[in-house]
Amino acid sequence: MANSNDRHTENVPGLWFIDTSCIICGLCGEYTPAVFKASSDGSQNIVHHQPATAEELLAAKESMDDCPTDSIGNDG
Repeated sequence: MANSNDRHTENVPGLWFIDTSCIICGLCGEYTPAVFKASSDGSQNIVHHQPATAEELLAAKESMDDCPTDSIGNDG
């Protein structure tokens, strides 16, 4: 389970976040590029846009469920 106390500093504010345990496997960026992308240094993924549509929310949830390191979280 993602730890909200270890949020990556480049996440945009909001309920969805990626913590610092991300290994940048690429899964979330592939599933949901509108929400997730690589950090500025390319070492981890971040939330660059909070999911706003039903489609984005569903894709973000699928990414969270499939994340191999459980690095994607939602405080909602």
